[in-house]
Amino acid sequence: MTSGKTPDKPSPTGWVSFVGGGPGDPGLLTVRAVELLRSAEVVVTEAPEHEAMVRAVLGLPAPVEPAEGAEPEAPVGPLFVDGGFGDDGQPLTNAARGRLVVKHGKKSRVVRLMTGDPFMYASGPEEAQACVKAGIGFEIVPGVSAVAAVPAYAGIPLTDKNHREVAVVTCGGTIDWRQYADNRTLVLLSGVGAIGEAARSLMEAGRSPQTPVAVTRVGTTTEQSTLTSTLADVAADVRAARVAPPAIIVIGDVVNLRETLSWFETKPLFGWRVLVPRTKEQAGSLSSRLRDFGGVPEEVPTISVEPPRNPLQMDKAVRGLVEGRYEWIAFTSVNAVKAVREKFEEYGLDARSFSGLKIAAVGDKTAEAIAAWGLRADLVPTGEQSARGLVEEWPPYDDVLDPINRVFLPRADIATEVLVTGLGELGWECDDVTAYRTVRAAPPPAPTRDAIKTGKFDAVVFTSSSTVRNLVGIAGKPHPSTIIAVIGPATAKTAEEHGLRVDVMAPKPDVDLLVDALADFGAARRAALVEAGQPVTKPSDRKASGRRKAAAK
Repeated sequence: MTSGKTPDKPSPTGWVSFVGGGPGDPGLLTVRAVELLRSAEVVVTEAPEHEAMVRAVLGLPAPVEPAEGAEPEAPVGPLFVDGGFGDDGQPLTNAARGRLVVKHGKKSRVVRLMTGDPFMYASGPEEAQACVKAGIGFEIVPGVSAVAAVPAYAGIPLTDKNHREVAVVTCGGTIDWRQYADNRTLVLLSGVGAIGEAARSLMEAGRSPQTPVAVTRVGTTTEQSTLTSTLADVAADVRAARVAPPAIIVIGDVVNLRETLSWFETKPLFGWRVLVPRTKEQAGSLSSRLRDFGGVPEEVPTISVEPPRNPLQMDKAVRGLVEGRYEWIAFTSVNAVKAVREKFEEYGLDARSFSGLKIAAVGDKTAEAIAAWGLRADLVPTGEQSARGLVEEWPPYDDVLDPINRVFLPRADIATEVLVTGLGELGWECDDVTAYRTVRAAPPPAPTRDAIKTGKFDAVVFTSSSTVRNLVGIAGKPHPSTIIAVIGPATAKTAEEHGLRVDVMAPKPDVDLLVDALADFGAARRAALVEAGQPVTKPSDRKASGRRKAAAK
Protein backbone atom coordinates (compact mmCIF):
# COMPACT_ATOMS: atom_id res chain seq x y z
CA MET A 1 0.00 0.00 0.00
CA THR A 2 1.37 3.42 -0.92
CA SER A 3 0.75 6.62 0.95
CA GLY A 4 -0.17 9.99 -0.43
CA LYS A 5 -3.06 11.26 -2.48
CA THR A 6 -3.78 9.52 -5.79
CA PRO A 7 -4.02 12.03 -8.66
CA ASP A 8 -7.57 12.46 -9.88
CA LYS A 9 -8.33 10.97 -13.26
CA PRO A 10 -9.59 13.50 -15.79
CA SER A 11 -13.38 13.76 -15.77
CA PRO A 12 -15.06 12.54 -18.95
CA THR A 13 -16.01 15.46 -21.18
CA GLY A 14 -17.90 13.41 -23.73
CA TRP A 15 -19.21 9.93 -24.31
CA VAL A 16 -18.56 7.24 -26.90
CA SER A 17 -20.54 4.03 -27.30
CA PHE A 18 -18.64 1.36 -29.20
CA VAL A 19 -21.50 -0.57 -30.76
CA GLY A 20 -21.30 -3.89 -32.53
CA GLY A 21 -23.18 -3.61 -35.81
CA GLY A 22 -23.19 -7.33 -36.50
CA PRO A 23 -22.18 -9.02 -39.75
CA GLY A 24 -24.63 -7.29 -42.09
CA ASP A 25 -28.24 -8.26 -41.36
CA PRO A 26 -29.85 -5.22 -39.64
CA GLY A 27 -32.10 -7.64 -37.76
CA LEU A 28 -29.07 -8.79 -35.78
CA LEU A 29 -28.56 -5.40 -34.12
CA THR A 30 -29.19 -5.61 -30.39
CA VAL A 31 -31.97 -3.69 -28.64
CA ARG A 32 -29.30 -1.63 -26.86
CA ALA A 33 -27.61 -0.81 -30.16
CA VAL A 34 -30.84 0.57 -31.64
CA GLU A 35 -31.54 2.52 -28.44
CA LEU A 36 -28.14 4.23 -28.62
CA LEU A 37 -28.45 4.94 -32.34
CA ARG A 38 -31.76 6.72 -31.69
CA SER A 39 -30.11 9.10 -29.22
CA ALA A 40 -26.77 9.55 -30.99
CA GLU A 41 -25.66 12.97 -32.19
CA VAL A 42 -22.80 11.52 -34.24
CA VAL A 43 -22.44 8.04 -35.78
CA VAL A 44 -18.91 7.10 -36.84
CA THR A 45 -19.37 4.30 -39.35
CA GLU A 46 -16.97 1.60 -40.46
CA ALA A 47 -18.46 0.15 -43.64
CA PRO A 48 -20.03 1.97 -46.63
CA GLU A 49 -23.40 0.30 -46.02
CA HIS A 50 -23.62 1.36 -42.35
CA GLU A 51 -25.29 4.73 -42.95
CA ALA A 52 -28.04 3.17 -45.08
CA MET A 53 -28.54 0.45 -42.43
CA VAL A 54 -28.90 3.01 -39.63
CA ARG A 55 -31.30 5.12 -41.68
CA ALA A 56 -33.42 2.05 -42.42
CA VAL A 57 -33.48 0.89 -38.79
CA LEU A 58 -34.37 4.36 -37.48
CA GLY A 59 -36.78 5.15 -40.32
CA LEU A 60 -34.76 8.18 -41.44
CA PRO A 61 -35.10 9.50 -45.00
CA ALA A 62 -32.13 9.29 -47.33
CA PRO A 63 -30.34 12.63 -47.85
CA VAL A 64 -31.52 14.51 -50.94
CA GLU A 65 -29.23 16.67 -53.03
CA PRO A 66 -30.72 20.19 -53.25
CA ALA A 67 -31.66 21.55 -56.64
CA GLU A 68 -29.23 24.00 -58.18
CA GLY A 69 -29.57 27.36 -56.44
CA ALA A 70 -31.77 25.96 -53.66
CA GLU A 71 -30.97 25.92 -49.98
CA PRO A 72 -30.09 22.45 -48.65
CA GLU A 73 -32.65 20.95 -46.30
CA ALA A 74 -31.72 20.56 -42.65
CA PRO A 75 -30.34 17.06 -42.06
CA VAL A 76 -32.59 14.57 -40.29
CA GLY A 77 -30.99 12.33 -37.69
CA PRO A 78 -27.38 12.14 -36.49
CA LEU A 79 -24.29 13.37 -38.27
CA PHE A 80 -22.68 10.46 -40.13
CA VAL A 81 -18.88 10.38 -40.20
CA ASP A 82 -16.92 7.87 -42.29
CA GLY A 83 -14.59 5.98 -39.98
CA GLY A 84 -13.37 3.61 -42.68
CA PHE A 85 -11.65 5.97 -45.10
CA GLY A 86 -10.05 9.38 -44.88
CA ASP A 87 -10.59 12.41 -47.10
CA ASP A 88 -7.84 11.10 -49.40
CA GLY A 89 -9.81 7.90 -50.03
CA GLN A 90 -7.25 5.75 -48.20
CA PRO A 91 -8.21 3.37 -45.37
CA LEU A 92 -7.76 4.90 -41.93
CA THR A 93 -5.28 3.32 -39.53
CA ASN A 94 -6.40 2.31 -36.06
CA ALA A 95 -4.63 5.36 -34.64
CA ALA A 96 -6.36 7.68 -37.12
CA ARG A 97 -9.74 6.16 -36.27
CA GLY A 98 -8.99 6.69 -32.58
CA ARG A 99 -8.23 10.39 -33.20
CA LEU A 100 -11.45 10.76 -35.20
CA VAL A 101 -13.55 9.20 -32.44
CA VAL A 102 -11.88 11.35 -29.78
CA LYS A 103 -12.45 14.53 -31.84
CA HIS A 104 -16.21 13.99 -31.94
CA GLY A 105 -16.44 12.34 -28.54
CA LYS A 106 -15.17 15.46 -26.80
CA LYS A 107 -18.35 17.39 -27.59
CA SER A 108 -21.06 14.93 -28.68
CA ARG A 109 -22.84 11.69 -27.88
CA VAL A 110 -21.07 9.38 -30.31
CA VAL A 111 -21.92 5.89 -31.50
CA ARG A 112 -18.87 4.23 -33.01
CA LEU A 113 -20.59 1.60 -35.14
CA MET A 114 -18.29 -1.35 -35.82
CA THR A 115 -18.77 -4.41 -37.97
CA GLY A 116 -19.34 -7.54 -35.91
CA ASP A 117 -18.26 -7.09 -32.29
CA PRO A 118 -16.08 -4.16 -31.11
CA PHE A 119 -13.76 -6.39 -29.09
CA MET A 120 -13.48 -9.35 -31.46
CA TYR A 121 -11.11 -9.02 -34.41
CA ALA A 122 -11.78 -5.28 -34.49
CA SER A 123 -10.04 -2.02 -33.60
CA GLY A 124 -12.31 -1.41 -30.60
CA PRO A 125 -9.60 -1.93 -27.96
CA GLU A 126 -7.22 0.58 -29.56
CA GLU A 127 -9.94 3.21 -30.05
CA ALA A 128 -11.26 2.72 -26.52
CA GLN A 129 -7.75 3.25 -25.15
CA ALA A 130 -7.58 6.51 -27.11
CA CYS A 131 -10.78 7.59 -25.32
CA VAL A 132 -9.25 6.72 -21.93
CA LYS A 133 -6.16 8.79 -22.75
CA ALA A 134 -8.35 11.75 -23.77
CA GLY A 135 -10.53 11.48 -20.66
CA ILE A 136 -13.65 10.53 -22.59
CA GLY A 137 -16.09 8.08 -21.06
CA PHE A 138 -17.10 5.05 -23.12
CA GLU A 139 -19.12 1.86 -23.10
CA ILE A 140 -18.97 -1.36 -25.08
CA VAL A 141 -22.10 -2.81 -26.65
CA PRO A 142 -21.27 -6.31 -27.91
CA GLY A 143 -22.44 -7.28 -31.36
CA VAL A 144 -23.04 -10.53 -33.18
CA SER A 145 -19.68 -11.62 -34.56
CA ALA A 146 -19.38 -12.86 -38.14
CA VAL A 147 -17.31 -15.76 -36.78
CA ALA A 148 -20.45 -17.49 -35.51
CA ALA A 149 -23.22 -15.69 -37.42
CA VAL A 150 -22.08 -16.28 -40.99
CA PRO A 151 -21.67 -20.07 -40.59
CA ALA A 152 -25.06 -20.15 -38.82
CA TYR A 153 -26.69 -18.37 -41.78
CA ALA A 154 -24.98 -20.88 -44.06
CA GLY A 155 -26.53 -23.75 -42.05
CA ILE A 156 -23.20 -24.81 -40.52
CA PRO A 157 -23.02 -25.28 -36.73
CA LEU A 158 -19.45 -24.75 -35.52
CA THR A 159 -19.93 -27.43 -32.87
CA ASP A 160 -22.11 -30.50 -32.48
CA LYS A 161 -22.10 -33.53 -30.19
CA ASN A 162 -19.09 -35.00 -32.02
CA HIS A 163 -17.09 -31.80 -32.55
CA ARG A 164 -16.55 -29.70 -29.45
CA GLU A 165 -13.54 -27.54 -30.33
CA VAL A 166 -13.27 -24.51 -32.62
CA ALA A 167 -10.20 -22.52 -33.60
CA VAL A 168 -10.42 -19.11 -35.28
CA VAL A 169 -7.47 -18.14 -37.46
CA THR A 170 -6.85 -14.75 -39.04
CA CYS A 171 -4.91 -15.39 -42.22
CA GLY A 172 -2.00 -13.20 -43.14
CA GLY A 173 1.56 -13.41 -41.97
CA THR A 174 3.23 -16.66 -41.00
CA ILE A 175 0.97 -19.35 -39.57
CA ASP A 176 2.10 -22.72 -38.28
CA TRP A 177 -0.71 -24.85 -39.73
CA ARG A 178 0.70 -27.99 -38.06
CA GLN A 179 -1.00 -27.01 -34.80
CA TYR A 180 -4.37 -27.40 -36.60
CA ALA A 181 -3.74 -30.91 -37.91
CA ASP A 182 -6.40 -32.46 -35.66
CA ASN A 183 -10.08 -32.69 -36.51
CA ARG A 184 -11.38 -29.59 -34.72
CA THR A 185 -13.39 -27.06 -36.65
CA LEU A 186 -11.41 -24.19 -38.16
CA VAL A 187 -12.85 -20.76 -38.99
CA LEU A 188 -10.61 -18.71 -41.27
CA LEU A 189 -10.90 -14.94 -41.48
CA SER A 190 -9.44 -12.96 -44.40
CA GLY A 191 -8.67 -16.31 -45.94
CA VAL A 192 -9.87 -16.10 -49.55
CA GLY A 193 -6.48 -15.14 -50.94
CA ALA A 194 -4.63 -17.57 -48.67
CA ILE A 195 -6.92 -20.59 -49.02
CA GLY A 196 -4.60 -22.44 -51.41
CA GLU A 197 -1.61 -22.25 -49.08
CA ALA A 198 -3.76 -23.01 -46.03
CA ALA A 199 -5.34 -26.10 -47.62
CA ARG A 200 -1.99 -27.42 -48.83
CA SER A 201 -0.34 -26.88 -45.44
CA LEU A 202 -3.20 -28.57 -43.58
CA MET A 203 -3.02 -31.62 -45.85
CA GLU A 204 0.76 -31.77 -45.39
CA ALA A 205 0.17 -31.60 -41.62
CA GLY A 206 -2.06 -34.67 -41.83
CA ARG A 207 -5.60 -33.49 -42.52
CA SER A 208 -7.53 -35.62 -45.01
CA PRO A 209 -7.78 -34.15 -48.53
CA GLN A 210 -11.50 -34.93 -48.36
CA THR A 211 -12.05 -32.70 -45.32
CA PRO A 212 -15.13 -30.56 -46.12
CA VAL A 213 -14.69 -26.81 -46.64
CA ALA A 214 -17.33 -24.07 -46.95
CA VAL A 215 -16.65 -20.54 -48.19
CA THR A 216 -19.50 -18.08 -47.48
CA ARG A 217 -19.47 -14.64 -49.06
CA VAL A 218 -21.28 -11.54 -47.75
CA GLY A 219 -22.85 -13.60 -45.00
CA THR A 220 -26.22 -12.76 -43.39
CA THR A 221 -27.23 -10.56 -46.35
CA THR A 222 -29.41 -11.45 -49.32
CA GLU A 223 -26.26 -11.49 -51.45
CA GLN A 224 -24.91 -14.40 -49.41
CA SER A 225 -23.58 -17.38 -51.35
CA THR A 226 -21.81 -20.48 -50.10
CA LEU A 227 -19.34 -22.65 -52.00
CA THR A 228 -18.72 -26.13 -50.59
CA SER A 229 -15.63 -28.13 -51.49
CA THR A 230 -12.80 -30.15 -49.94
CA LEU A 231 -9.26 -29.31 -48.90
CA ALA A 232 -8.03 -30.99 -52.09
CA ASP A 233 -10.22 -28.91 -54.42
CA VAL A 234 -11.08 -25.70 -52.63
CA ALA A 235 -8.31 -23.55 -54.12
CA ALA A 236 -9.32 -24.43 -57.69
CA ASP A 237 -13.04 -24.10 -56.88
CA VAL A 238 -12.56 -20.65 -55.35
CA ARG A 239 -10.63 -19.50 -58.42
CA ALA A 240 -13.24 -20.94 -60.81
CA ALA A 241 -16.11 -19.28 -58.93
CA ARG A 242 -14.17 -16.02 -58.67
CA VAL A 243 -14.95 -15.78 -54.97
CA ALA A 244 -14.04 -12.36 -53.62
CA PRO A 245 -13.85 -11.09 -50.03
CA PRO A 246 -15.48 -10.65 -47.61
CA ALA A 247 -15.90 -14.33 -46.85
CA ILE A 248 -15.80 -16.68 -43.88
CA ILE A 249 -14.23 -20.11 -44.42
CA VAL A 250 -15.16 -23.13 -42.31
CA ILE A 251 -13.06 -26.30 -42.42
CA GLY A 252 -14.22 -29.52 -40.78
CA ASP A 253 -16.83 -32.27 -40.77
CA VAL A 254 -19.53 -29.88 -39.48
CA VAL A 255 -19.72 -28.48 -43.04
CA ASN A 256 -21.56 -31.68 -44.06
CA LEU A 257 -24.52 -30.63 -41.89
CA ARG A 258 -25.25 -27.81 -44.33
CA GLU A 259 -27.00 -30.33 -46.61
CA THR A 260 -29.84 -30.61 -44.09
CA LEU A 261 -29.54 -27.37 -42.09
CA SER A 262 -29.27 -24.76 -44.83
CA TRP A 263 -32.18 -22.40 -44.03
CA PHE A 264 -31.27 -18.91 -45.22
CA GLU A 265 -30.15 -19.40 -48.81
CA THR A 266 -33.10 -21.78 -49.36
CA LYS A 267 -35.78 -19.19 -48.54
CA PRO A 268 -38.37 -19.18 -51.35
CA LEU A 269 -37.56 -15.64 -52.55
CA PHE A 270 -33.90 -15.59 -51.52
CA GLY A 271 -32.10 -12.76 -53.28
CA TRP A 272 -35.10 -11.90 -55.48
CA ARG A 273 -35.23 -8.23 -56.34
CA VAL A 274 -38.93 -7.40 -55.99
CA LEU A 275 -40.50 -4.19 -57.25
CA VAL A 276 -43.14 -2.76 -54.92
CA PRO A 277 -45.15 -0.14 -56.82
CA ARG A 278 -47.35 1.35 -54.14
CA THR A 279 -48.08 4.51 -52.25
CA LYS A 280 -45.08 5.13 -50.05
CA GLU A 281 -47.22 5.15 -46.90
CA GLN A 282 -48.50 1.63 -47.50
CA ALA A 283 -45.34 -0.16 -48.63
CA GLY A 284 -43.88 -0.96 -45.19
CA SER A 285 -45.74 -4.13 -44.19
CA LEU A 286 -45.53 -5.62 -47.68
CA SER A 287 -41.78 -4.98 -47.91
CA SER A 288 -41.20 -6.39 -44.44
CA ARG A 289 -42.98 -9.61 -45.37
CA LEU A 290 -40.97 -9.90 -48.58
CA ARG A 291 -37.78 -9.66 -46.52
CA ASP A 292 -39.03 -12.47 -44.28
CA PHE A 293 -39.00 -14.72 -47.35
CA GLY A 294 -35.53 -13.57 -48.42
CA GLY A 295 -36.67 -11.00 -50.97
CA VAL A 296 -35.04 -7.63 -51.59
CA PRO A 297 -37.93 -5.16 -51.96
CA GLU A 298 -37.47 -1.92 -53.84
CA GLU A 299 -40.28 0.51 -53.24
CA VAL A 300 -41.23 2.72 -56.18
CA PRO A 301 -44.03 5.19 -55.41
CA THR A 302 -46.48 5.19 -58.31
CA ILE A 303 -49.45 6.77 -56.55
CA SER A 304 -49.66 9.84 -54.41
CA VAL A 305 -52.72 10.07 -52.18
CA GLU A 306 -53.97 13.66 -51.95
CA PRO A 307 -57.08 15.44 -50.59
CA PRO A 308 -60.00 16.05 -52.96
CA ARG A 309 -59.86 19.21 -55.04
CA ASN A 310 -63.19 20.32 -53.59
CA PRO A 311 -63.49 19.45 -49.87
CA LEU A 312 -67.06 20.78 -49.54
CA GLN A 313 -68.66 17.47 -50.57
CA MET A 314 -66.72 15.63 -47.86
CA ASP A 315 -67.53 18.33 -45.30
CA LYS A 316 -71.25 18.05 -46.06
CA ALA A 317 -71.18 14.23 -45.81
CA VAL A 318 -69.39 14.25 -42.46
CA ARG A 319 -71.94 16.75 -41.09
CA GLY A 320 -74.70 14.48 -42.38
CA LEU A 321 -73.11 11.52 -40.62
CA VAL A 322 -73.07 13.38 -37.30
CA GLU A 323 -76.68 14.52 -37.79
CA GLY A 324 -77.93 10.96 -38.43
CA ARG A 325 -78.43 11.19 -42.18
CA TYR A 326 -77.02 7.70 -42.88
CA GLU A 327 -77.84 4.13 -41.93
CA TRP A 328 -74.49 2.78 -43.22
CA ILE A 329 -70.96 3.93 -43.98
CA ALA A 330 -68.92 1.71 -46.31
CA PHE A 331 -65.12 1.85 -46.30
CA THR A 332 -63.52 0.39 -49.43
CA SER A 333 -59.86 1.01 -48.50
CA VAL A 334 -57.50 1.89 -45.68
CA ASN A 335 -57.05 5.29 -47.36
CA ALA A 336 -60.79 5.94 -47.06
CA VAL A 337 -60.65 5.23 -43.32
CA LYS A 338 -57.67 7.56 -43.02
CA ALA A 339 -59.44 10.34 -44.97
CA VAL A 340 -62.59 10.23 -42.83
CA ARG A 341 -60.59 10.02 -39.62
CA GLU A 342 -58.53 13.07 -40.59
CA LYS A 343 -61.74 14.99 -41.37
CA PHE A 344 -63.14 14.02 -37.96
CA GLU A 345 -60.00 15.25 -36.24
CA GLU A 346 -60.24 18.49 -38.20
CA TYR A 347 -63.72 19.05 -36.75
CA GLY A 348 -62.75 17.89 -33.25
CA LEU A 349 -64.96 14.80 -33.50
CA ASP A 350 -64.17 11.27 -32.35
CA ALA A 351 -65.47 7.72 -32.82
CA ARG A 352 -68.53 8.41 -30.62
CA SER A 353 -70.13 10.15 -33.62
CA PHE A 354 -70.55 6.70 -35.20
CA SER A 355 -73.09 5.71 -32.54
CA GLY A 356 -76.08 4.01 -34.20
CA LEU A 357 -74.34 3.86 -37.59
CA LYS A 358 -73.61 0.51 -39.25
CA ILE A 359 -70.09 0.12 -40.65
CA ALA A 360 -69.01 -2.00 -43.62
CA ALA A 361 -65.43 -2.80 -44.65
CA VAL A 362 -64.34 -4.20 -47.99
CA GLY A 363 -61.78 -6.53 -46.40
CA ASP A 364 -59.81 -7.55 -43.34
CA LYS A 365 -57.10 -4.87 -43.67
CA THR A 366 -59.70 -2.12 -43.89
CA ALA A 367 -61.50 -3.64 -40.90
CA GLU A 368 -58.21 -3.54 -38.96
CA ALA A 369 -57.83 0.17 -39.77
CA ILE A 370 -61.38 0.73 -38.49
CA ALA A 371 -60.59 -1.26 -35.33
CA ALA A 372 -57.50 0.91 -34.74
CA TRP A 373 -59.93 3.82 -34.50
CA GLY A 374 -61.83 2.06 -31.74
CA LEU A 375 -64.69 0.95 -34.01
CA ARG A 376 -65.95 -2.43 -35.16
CA ALA A 377 -67.06 -3.28 -38.68
CA ASP A 378 -70.56 -4.77 -38.78
CA LEU A 379 -70.06 -6.24 -42.25
CA VAL A 380 -66.89 -7.71 -43.79
CA PRO A 381 -67.20 -10.06 -46.79
CA THR A 382 -66.53 -13.68 -45.86
CA GLY A 383 -65.90 -14.61 -49.49
CA GLU A 384 -64.29 -12.39 -52.11
CA GLN A 385 -62.95 -9.29 -50.38
CA SER A 386 -63.81 -6.71 -53.00
CA ALA A 387 -66.61 -4.28 -53.88
CA ARG A 388 -68.41 -7.14 -55.63
CA GLY A 389 -68.00 -9.40 -52.59
CA LEU A 390 -69.34 -6.63 -50.34
CA VAL A 391 -72.46 -6.21 -52.52
CA GLU A 392 -73.10 -9.97 -52.48
CA GLU A 393 -73.36 -9.96 -48.67
CA TRP A 394 -75.01 -6.56 -48.19
CA PRO A 395 -78.59 -6.84 -46.84
CA PRO A 396 -81.37 -5.36 -49.03
CA TYR A 397 -83.11 -2.23 -47.82
CA ASP A 398 -86.14 -3.00 -45.64
CA ASP A 399 -88.47 -0.01 -45.07
CA VAL A 400 -89.72 -1.61 -41.83
CA LEU A 401 -86.37 -2.52 -40.25
CA ASP A 402 -84.24 0.29 -41.72
CA PRO A 403 -85.36 3.79 -40.69
CA ILE A 404 -82.98 5.39 -43.22
CA ASN A 405 -82.04 4.18 -46.69
CA ARG A 406 -78.88 6.21 -47.26
CA VAL A 407 -75.27 4.97 -47.39
CA PHE A 408 -72.19 7.19 -47.01
CA LEU A 409 -69.52 5.91 -49.41
CA PRO A 410 -66.17 7.77 -49.02
CA ARG A 411 -63.90 6.59 -51.83
CA ALA A 412 -61.13 7.42 -54.25
CA ASP A 413 -61.84 9.68 -57.20
CA ILE A 414 -61.22 6.80 -59.64
CA ALA A 415 -63.24 4.11 -57.86
CA THR A 416 -65.39 1.73 -59.92
CA GLU A 417 -69.21 1.89 -59.91
CA VAL A 418 -69.69 -1.75 -58.83
CA LEU A 419 -70.62 -0.88 -55.25
CA VAL A 420 -72.86 2.10 -56.07
CA THR A 421 -74.76 0.14 -58.73
CA GLY A 422 -75.09 -2.96 -56.56
CA LEU A 423 -76.37 -1.07 -53.53
CA GLY A 424 -78.83 0.80 -55.72
CA GLU A 425 -80.25 -2.50 -56.93
CA LEU A 426 -80.69 -3.51 -53.28
CA GLY A 427 -82.79 -0.41 -52.63
CA TRP A 428 -80.16 1.79 -51.02
CA GLU A 429 -79.30 5.37 -51.97
CA CYS A 430 -75.56 6.16 -51.97
CA ASP A 431 -73.79 9.42 -51.31
CA ASP A 432 -70.70 8.56 -53.38
CA VAL A 433 -68.19 11.07 -52.03
CA THR A 434 -64.61 11.67 -53.19
CA ALA A 435 -62.62 11.34 -49.95
CA TYR A 436 -59.19 11.36 -51.57
CA ARG A 437 -57.55 11.51 -54.98
CA THR A 438 -54.98 9.10 -56.35
CA VAL A 439 -52.46 11.00 -58.43
CA ARG A 440 -49.73 9.47 -60.55
CA ALA A 441 -46.33 9.91 -58.93
CA ALA A 442 -43.21 11.23 -60.64
CA PRO A 443 -41.18 8.70 -62.69
CA PRO A 444 -38.57 6.71 -60.76
CA PRO A 445 -34.85 7.34 -61.41
CA ALA A 446 -33.42 6.25 -64.76
CA PRO A 447 -31.57 3.18 -63.34
CA THR A 448 -34.85 1.87 -61.89
CA ARG A 449 -36.72 2.44 -65.16
CA ASP A 450 -33.96 0.60 -67.00
CA ALA A 451 -34.09 -2.29 -64.50
CA ILE A 452 -37.86 -2.59 -64.99
CA LYS A 453 -37.62 -2.73 -68.77
CA THR A 454 -34.57 -5.01 -69.01
CA GLY A 455 -35.64 -7.71 -66.56
CA LYS A 456 -33.35 -6.91 -63.64
CA PHE A 457 -36.29 -7.29 -61.26
CA ASP A 458 -37.28 -10.85 -60.44
CA ALA A 459 -40.87 -10.00 -59.56
CA VAL A 460 -43.32 -7.13 -59.26
CA VAL A 461 -46.29 -7.10 -56.88
CA PHE A 462 -49.36 -5.13 -57.92
CA THR A 463 -51.79 -4.26 -55.14
CA SER A 464 -54.41 -2.47 -57.24
CA SER A 465 -55.37 -1.74 -60.83
CA SER A 466 -54.12 1.82 -60.43
CA THR A 467 -50.62 0.61 -59.51
CA VAL A 468 -50.55 -1.30 -62.80
CA ARG A 469 -51.68 1.68 -64.85
CA ASN A 470 -49.41 4.12 -63.10
CA LEU A 471 -46.28 1.94 -63.16
CA VAL A 472 -46.64 1.34 -66.88
CA GLY A 473 -47.34 5.04 -67.34
CA ILE A 474 -44.29 6.34 -65.46
CA ALA A 475 -41.75 3.56 -66.06
CA GLY A 476 -42.93 1.26 -68.86
CA LYS A 477 -43.94 -2.40 -68.90
CA PRO A 478 -42.00 -4.91 -66.82
CA HIS A 479 -39.80 -7.26 -68.85
CA PRO A 480 -41.33 -10.63 -69.89
CA SER A 481 -38.94 -12.51 -67.58
CA THR A 482 -40.32 -10.70 -64.50
CA ILE A 483 -42.84 -12.63 -62.40
CA ILE A 484 -46.11 -10.71 -62.14
CA ALA A 485 -48.05 -11.06 -58.86
CA VAL A 486 -51.44 -9.39 -58.35
CA ILE A 487 -53.78 -8.96 -55.41
CA GLY A 488 -57.03 -9.99 -57.10
CA PRO A 489 -59.06 -10.58 -60.26
CA ALA A 490 -59.65 -6.89 -61.06
CA THR A 491 -55.93 -6.16 -60.86
CA ALA A 492 -55.19 -9.26 -62.94
CA LYS A 493 -57.57 -8.04 -65.64
CA THR A 494 -55.89 -4.63 -65.74
CA ALA A 495 -52.45 -6.25 -65.94
CA GLU A 496 -53.54 -8.42 -68.85
CA GLU A 497 -55.06 -5.40 -70.61
CA HIS A 498 -51.60 -3.84 -70.43
CA GLY A 499 -49.99 -6.88 -72.04
CA LEU A 500 -48.68 -8.50 -68.86
CA ARG A 501 -49.01 -12.21 -68.13
CA VAL A 502 -50.11 -12.83 -64.54
CA ASP A 503 -48.13 -15.57 -62.77
CA VAL A 504 -49.42 -15.26 -59.21
CA MET A 505 -52.73 -14.10 -57.71
CA ALA A 506 -53.61 -13.86 -54.03
CA PRO A 507 -56.49 -16.11 -52.93
CA LYS A 508 -58.07 -13.05 -51.28
CA PRO A 509 -57.29 -9.32 -51.71
CA ASP A 510 -54.77 -9.09 -48.87
CA VAL A 511 -51.16 -7.95 -49.15
CA ASP A 512 -49.89 -10.61 -46.75
CA LEU A 513 -51.62 -13.34 -48.74
CA LEU A 514 -50.22 -11.82 -51.93
CA VAL A 515 -46.66 -12.14 -50.63
CA ASP A 516 -47.42 -15.64 -49.34
CA ALA A 517 -48.64 -16.64 -52.80
CA LEU A 518 -45.48 -15.23 -54.41
CA ALA A 519 -43.38 -17.15 -51.87
CA ASP A 520 -45.27 -20.36 -52.68
CA PHE A 521 -44.52 -19.75 -56.36
CA GLY A 522 -40.83 -19.21 -55.56
CA ALA A 523 -40.67 -22.34 -53.41
CA ALA A 524 -42.29 -24.48 -56.13
CA ARG A 525 -39.95 -23.04 -58.74
CA ARG A 526 -36.93 -23.77 -56.57
CA ALA A 527 -38.07 -27.33 -55.85
CA ALA A 528 -38.57 -27.97 -59.57
CA LEU A 529 -35.05 -26.78 -60.38
CA VAL A 530 -33.54 -28.92 -57.61
CA GLU A 531 -35.53 -31.98 -58.69
CA ALA A 532 -34.35 -31.49 -62.28
CA GLY A 533 -30.74 -31.29 -61.10
CA GLN A 534 -30.41 -27.72 -62.33
CA PRO A 535 -28.76 -24.85 -60.46
CA VAL A 536 -31.13 -22.68 -58.49
CA THR A 537 -31.43 -19.39 -60.35
CA LYS A 538 -33.59 -16.30 -60.06
CA PRO A 539 -36.03 -15.23 -62.77
CA SER A 540 -33.73 -12.35 -63.67
CA ASP A 541 -30.94 -14.87 -64.38
CA ARG A 542 -32.91 -16.42 -67.24
CA LYS A 543 -32.36 -15.36 -70.81
CA ALA A 544 -35.07 -13.07 -72.07
CA SER A 545 -35.77 -15.26 -75.08
CA GLY A 546 -36.52 -18.24 -72.85
CA ARG A 547 -39.46 -16.51 -71.15
CA ARG A 548 -40.91 -15.24 -74.43
CA LYS A 549 -40.85 -18.73 -75.92
CA ALA A 550 -42.51 -20.13 -72.82
CA ALA A 551 -45.20 -17.50 -73.05
CA ALA A 552 -45.89 -18.38 -76.67
CA LYS A 553 -46.61 -22.03 -75.94
